[in-house]
Amino acid sequence: MPARKAALVIHDGVQALDVAGPIDVFAEANAFIAEEDRYETLLVARTRAPLRASNKMQLVADLAFDEAHQPFDLVLVAGGPELPYAQPDSSMTDWLQAIATTSTVHGSICTGAFALGHAGLLDGRRVTTHWQIAQKLAARFPAARVEPDLIYVRDGPLITSAGVTAGIDLALALIREHHGPDVAVAVAKRLVVVAQRQGGQSQFSPYLSAPADPVSPIARLQTFVMENVGERHTLQSLAEQVGMSARNLARHFVRETGITPHEFVERARVDTARMLLEGTRLPLKSVAYDCGFGTADRMRIVFVDRLGISPAQYRASFQHDPVE
Repeated sequence: MPARKAALVIHDGVQALDVAGPIDVFAEANAFIAEEDRYETLLVARTRAPLRASNKMQLVADLAFDEAHQPFDLVLVAGGPELPYAQPDSSMTDWLQAIATTSTVHGSICTGAFALGHAGLLDGRRVTTHWQIAQKLAARFPAARVEPDLIYVRDGPLITSAGVTAGIDLALALIREHHGPDVAVAVAKRLVVVAQRQGGQSQFSPYLSAPADPVSPIARLQTFVMENVGERHTLQSLAEQVGMSARNLARHFVRETGITPHEFVERARVDTARMLLEGTRLPLKSVAYDCGFGTADRMRIVFVDRLGISPAQYRASFQHDPVE
């Protein structure tokens, strides 16, 4: 009989790929590991009544919350497009609070993090979710440290992933942790996953924090920063670039993008550095200078703070066919 029991929480409007992706990873892994280590994945919901995923697929839980009392090795809450805006399901919240005390690992895929937040399981933890909703998660659960850049984040017994397909990355990370990299690679090949993205890898370009009006002063300023990322930028110098006062720029920038000008500049530098680390053999000090960090030490501090790994570690993990 399988030794590892995994529970995947579903609900009305769940994202079907949040469910199918991790389940398929665990199912494929069973072909490469000993029988006593294999996974049994059960769907758990408020009731066993059929429910509809966001794509209208019908799903049926194996167990209702009031039936799922056994300890699980892994509990994951699947996300859904409406989950960040819905009122918390008290039965789900109660079950998550109870099961987290007996499960080895608990976590979420995509917006499933909101359900964990309602259960108080994000407090004091580093977490991630889909980049489009990360700011809402941070505002709703201020005791959590939301990392909007990352594919997945492991913090003690808690593991959370970015949007949709990142649930596959999360599941592969767990396979790698429990059964080694060879099994994880074999599973990835079976699923025709082109690359196993790591937890430190960015899920999106920070340039996606663009204002709705592409010709607004804020949009023009973002373009200027991206084209001159290696230069020194201050709030005053940026304000002068678009003919605004520093105070007005700060206010308008946050209103249109949700982040400060300083935050945007730092994200732009990190993103440019990532591309250079992935695609060139430039020395770290050259990357740091070209991206506006000034020194390799400063770049390392920012990388560790934002991505959890140093630039050297990032390059070792993600460099591909570098060019001069």
